[in-house]
Parts: sequence; structure tokens; C-alpha cells
Amino acid sequence: MYTATAGVVLPTTIIGSLPRPGWYTQNLGSRDFREAMVDRVYREQYLDAVSVYMRDQEVAGLDIVTDGDCRFDADVAGHNWFSYAPLRMDGFAGARPYQVKGGLAGIPHKPGHILHDVLETRVMPDLVGPVGRGKLRYSAIWKAAQRQTKKAVKFGSITPELIAMAVRDLHYKDLRKAILAISDALNAELHELADAGCKVIQMEEPQIHLLAAKGLNDAVLNADFMVEVFNNTVRGLRAKTEVWCHTCWGNPAAQRLFATQPSYAPALEALNRVDADVITFESCSSGGMDLEAIGKRIRDKKVCIGVVDHHTLQVETPEQVAALVRKALEHIPAEHLVLASDCGMGREGMSRRHAFYKMVSIVLGTNLVRRELKLPEAHCLAGEPGYSMIEAEK
Repeated sequence: MYTATAGVVLPTTIIGSLPRPGWYTQNLGSRDFREAMVDRVYREQYLDAVSVYMRDQEVAGLDIVTDGDCRFDADVAGHNWFSYAPLRMDGFAGARPYQVKGGLAGIPHKPGHILHDVLETRVMPDLVGPVGRGKLRYSAIWKAAQRQTKKAVKFGSITPELIAMAVRDLHYKDLRKAILAISDALNAELHELADAGCKVIQMEEPQIHLLAAKGLNDAVLNADFMVEVFNNTVRGLRAKTEVWCHTCWGNPAAQRLFATQPSYAPALEALNRVDADVITFESCSSGGMDLEAIGKRIRDKKVCIGVVDHHTLQVETPEQVAALVRKALEHIPAEHLVLASDCGMGREGMSRRHAFYKMVSIVLGTNLVRRELKLPEAHCLAGEPGYSMIEAEK
């Protein structure tokens, strides 16, 4: 159901995370979000940070905003994106270093590389009993952001396979069963979120494209099962809200996980079967190399492409953004195209100022194309020349 992008041609957004303000020093830790919001200092810093994220996105002129993934802690490489859910769901307990077997998407195992820290600092609970929703508090977290803006706030959730693959399973002792149990629990949580009024729910990082790119096809780690998992996790949601499927190639500490960016082409047939309204693709970092293939294969869903790179501090110019949008329009109808960042710009990535001006470029670049197509332009307050302090002093 197009509850957020309906009626807007070439809508703009970001994928999710934004860099933390320097004064946001409080961490949630393993606390229940509702209980932590009783803490006066945490509540003040959290709500102020969400307000800053909302305001920056509105000043940039984005059509759909996020809460900047404000609930996640300031930790090495944004690891809390993995640990937030299992630390709060029923069936998980304890904490132990996350021992990766056989490598993890190219992350180096030896000291001397920044990504080695990603492995050293991963601490995850064990799966010790039947999985349940526990105290994820997705609805409360979304409400804290949505009440600060009239724009639709997109809420992102990790996918069940990433949780299951990141913990030691002492209960099901079967990866398939563990994934499906987590999927069922997340589905219940996401329905409560949709019922609360959330207009956009984004499932982040289904492993469909990564498995296809690496050529993996065992009994569990295969694209067909990952499509089944995705569709089970979001079952029934499209009757209530707009569902997004976010894909990218990873960005811990703003690092690339592949020496050469893989192609989405091997995964497009499977991705076309996910029960989603919008599929996102990391496109800026590859120069849009898969846009033709995406346009040919993804026909009955909207396509969201990244037009700014979340790995680099170089801020793309509006002209560069517009050029990539025009390239996408050669293969994807304007009514089906959404513009965003390649992935989140937080997770120990860049400064707030870099992220802000990347958002501004998304809007200003899209406005250049909207103008060419005689479409309504978004108001970008940050780009208003009349408010420049330099001009004011002339």
C-alpha cells in the first residue's frame, strides 16, 4: 500500500541512520526503551537528538524522514544495529563475543585493519529458549519521532536471518527454525507498529542479494528461502502500510566490504518476488551500473536508488545527483522512482555536517530534474540564497 510515496513524483528520503550529535552521550545499553525514557537525562538527550534529525531532514527538504536510528548506541562500527533486537526479544540471554566462522562478507580476521575492530567488539546474547517479541518497543520509538513532524517517518527493522546468524543457537539448534521463529516474532511487532499509524516500514538487509553475489545455495542460505523469510516477516503488512525492502553492500564504520562492488543482477529475479512496495538499491557507489537490469526486472514495485554515497565524505553536487537520476529515468518510469542515500550515514561513519549536505544535494539534484520534467519542486530551506550570512553582510 503506497501510504507515503503516493502522489509524489520522484520522492526523496534517506535510508535510515544519521551521525550522532556530539552532545548525545547517553546510551540505551540493554535497557527497555520505555524504562530508559523515565531517566530524565536519557529522555532529554534522546528526544533532542530525534528533534535535530527531524529538523535537518526538513531543512534539507526530504519528503520522507527517519528518526536517524536514534535508539542505537554509539559503539564501534554501529554494532548495536545487530544487537538491539536480540538484547530485548524473548528467548535470548547472556552476552558473549560473536565468533565468526568462515569469514563475514570479506571482513579481515587479522589485526591491522579497521574492520578487525568490528569482529573484536561484537558481543551478542545466546538463543536459549522460544523466541518472542519481548520489549522491542518499535511503536513507542516511532511515536517519539512521528509526533515531532507532519512528514511520514520511515521506521527500519533488522531482518530475522541476520539476528539468527549472529548468535549461538542453544535452543532450536537448527538455523532454519531459528530464523522462522524470529520472523514470526518480528511480524507481530511490525503489525503493532503499522496499527499505531506508521506509514512506512523498511526491512533492512535481507540476505538475498549477498547470497546471490557470493554464489551460496545451501539448504538454508539460499535466495529462495530468504524470499520466503522476508515475505513471512511482512505478511499482512502491505494491507496496512508501505513496505520497503532495503538492500546495500554493507558499511560498518563507513567501510566497503568488497574490493569490487558486486552486481545486483543475479538477485533481481528473487528480489522481484519479495512482498514489498519499494526495493532500495545501492547505486551511487557503483555509478548506477545495474540500473538497466533493475529497470527491466523490477516492474510491479517502486525502485529507490541511492544518489549519494554513504562511504565517502565528498559531498556529491546537485548536478552529479541529477545526472544519476536522469540515468535512472532512462530505465525506470518517474512514477516508480524514489531517491535516497545508498545506505545509512551513521554507524560511526561521517560528521553531521557531511550527512546534512548530502541530504541537501539529494533534494537540490532531484529538483533540477523535477524542473526539467515540469514537476513540483521540494522546498529546500538550506538552499535559499536569501538566508546566506555572507550575502546578509554585503
